[in-house]
Amino acid sequence: MPSLSINSKELEVQPKENIVQAARRAGVEIPHYCWHHELSVVASCRMCLVEAGTKKEDGTVQMLPRLVPACQTPATPNTVIITDSPKVKAAQAQSLEYLLLNHPLDCSICDQAGECYLQDYTYKFGKVESRLQEPKVQRQDKYHIGDQIALFTDRCVMCTRCVRFTREFSGTSELMVTNRGSVEEIDVLPDQPCNNKLAGNVVDLCPVGALCSKDFLYKKRVWWLTSSDSVCHGCSTGCSISIDQNENKVYRLRPRENHLAQGSFMCDDGRFGWKYIHSEQRLKAPRIGRLTSQNKISSAPVAVSQAMNQSVQLQNQTQKSNLAVLEMPRAETELSFQDPWPAALKEVRQLLQNMGKQRGEKILAVFSPFMTCEEAYLLADFLHGISPQIVMGMGPIPVVGEDDCYPKDYKGNSPSIEKTRFTIRAEKCPNRLGVETILGHYRPGFPNSHAWEEQLAQNAFDAAFVVGGYPELNSPNTTWLSVETMQKLQALPALVVLDHQQSPLSDVADVLLAGATFAEKDGSVINHAGLAQRIFAVLKCSDDARPDGRILMELANRTGLFHGASLRAEMANKIPAFALFGDGELGEQGRRILGL
Repeated sequence: MPSLSINSKELEVQPKENIVQAARRAGVEIPHYCWHHELSVVASCRMCLVEAGTKKEDGTVQMLPRLVPACQTPATPNTVIITDSPKVKAAQAQSLEYLLLNHPLDCSICDQAGECYLQDYTYKFGKVESRLQEPKVQRQDKYHIGDQIALFTDRCVMCTRCVRFTREFSGTSELMVTNRGSVEEIDVLPDQPCNNKLAGNVVDLCPVGALCSKDFLYKKRVWWLTSSDSVCHGCSTGCSISIDQNENKVYRLRPRENHLAQGSFMCDDGRFGWKYIHSEQRLKAPRIGRLTSQNKISSAPVAVSQAMNQSVQLQNQTQKSNLAVLEMPRAETELSFQDPWPAALKEVRQLLQNMGKQRGEKILAVFSPFMTCEEAYLLADFLHGISPQIVMGMGPIPVVGEDDCYPKDYKGNSPSIEKTRFTIRAEKCPNRLGVETILGHYRPGFPNSHAWEEQLAQNAFDAAFVVGGYPELNSPNTTWLSVETMQKLQALPALVVLDHQQSPLSDVADVLLAGATFAEKDGSVINHAGLAQRIFAVLKCSDDARPDGRILMELANRTGLFHGASLRAEMANKIPAFALFGDGELGEQGRRILGL
C-alpha cells in the first residue's frame, strides 16, 4: 500500500485526503482557520503552512524551497511532510501575529471563549507578547446580519467559511466580503439578511467569536456546559446533535457530524426548536380525574377512578392522623411528599386488564411518532399480553409542505437529488418508521396504523390510551388532533393520556401520566432511511414527571430499571425487523437496521 511520511511517521495513503486530514490520522495537529472538510479550499489564512518534499526511488528526499498550505496539498504516495521544524513554527507564529494585530482583547466577554481556535492556537503556536504599538482598527458590530446571528466585526479573521457556506451549501449567498486589505469585512446587502433555514450553521463554522448566536449570546459560559449526544426531533432527517446543558437547563443544540445521517450541519428549525422543553405548560405530575374549565376535578370520572380516589382519600386521612406535618407544603418538608405514581399506574393497569380480558377490541391505543422504539415496544408488548384484540394505531404524522433541499439556485429552486447536500424533511417527527414497524409486528392483520380514526368515528371503542409528545404545543388551547377526534376521545367512558405538555386532550383525561421530552429520556429513534440512533437523558424530569420508558416499565410490572440496550436486544429476538439491533449497542454514528 502506498505511504507518505509525516514527521517521520509512515502512513498509508487514503484517497481524496489532504495533508491536514492525513496528519490528524497520525495524531499531529496542523492549525487551520479557513479550511473545512465540507467547503471548498481557499488556503487564505496561511496557518497550515508546512514543509513538503518527495521521496525518490533511491531513498533521498527532495524538499520544496517554500512552505506549502497543508489544506491545499493532497496526500500522495512518497510525500514527506514536516510540521514541527523551526521554519514551520516561525511561519505559524507570524501568521497568528498578523491575525491578532487588530483583534480586540475581549475574551472575557466573548461567547466563543473556551472553544475559540484563536485562543487555542495562540497558546500552542503563537508568541507570548504582541509587538503592535499602534492603535487597533475598530469596526462597527453588525446585529443586522440575520435574525439569529450577530457579527462582531473586529473579531473576524476573514477565513470566509461563512461566505462559502451560504454559496456552496445553503445556496442563498447572503454573506459576502466587502472592501479589500485592512478594511475588508463580512456583510450583507441592504434588506437581505442571512435568514435562510441553515443560517445558524455559520455560527458553528466560525473559528473565532465573530459570528454568534443571538439565542445563546451572553447566556452561559461554555466551560460550565455539559455536552451530550442526542438526535434532533424536528423532522425525520434525524440529525445527530449535541445538547449543551447546565443545572438541568438546555442552552443550545449543535450539529454533531454523522455522514450516515445528515453530514455536518442542521437546520434552524431543529437548532432553535427546543424551547418547549422548559415550557410553562409542562405537565408536572400524574393526575386521576378530569379537569373542568375551573381546573377542578370533574364530578363524573370513570368508575375505577372513583374507587381509586376514595382509596387515596382514605390513605390521606390515615396519614394525617398519624403525621400532622404532612399538611405542610412540600417545599417546607420532605415528609409531606406522597408519591402519586403508584395510584395512577394501578388505575391504568386495572382499567386495561379488566376491560381487555372481556372485550379487548373495545380498547384503542394511539402511539405517537415521537415515541422511542423502546417505549413503543414496551407499550405494544404490554397491551398485546393483555389481549391481542386491543386496537393499536399511529397518531397523526405531522407533515409540513414538501421536503426542502439544499443548496438552492439563485432563484431559490431546490437542486436535483444527486446534487442535494442537505434536506429538511416535510415529515416533522423522528420515529414514524420505528413505531410503525413495531405496530406492524403486533397487529399484522390490521389494515393500516391510521385506520383507528374511522373506527373511533363509528363509536367502536369504550377506552383509549393515547400517547402525545408532540413538541409544537406552545399553548394549552392547541392540540395535534382534529376537533372531531378530540370530541370522540373526550366522550369515551375511559381515557388515559401520556404526554409532557398540557393540552385540551390532557385536560379531559381520566388518568393523566406526566411524561418527558426527548432531552429527558433514553432510547433510540429511526430516521427516514432506517438509521437507528440513540438519544440520552440529558436532563432530569422536573417535579413529579417521569421518563416515558420508566412509566411504561412500571405499568407493565417489569422488574428492574429501564435499560435501553437490554430492551433493544430483547426486541432483536422478538421482532424480525429489528434483528440488526443485535446486542442493543448502536455506537456514536448509529446503525442502519431497516433496509430502506
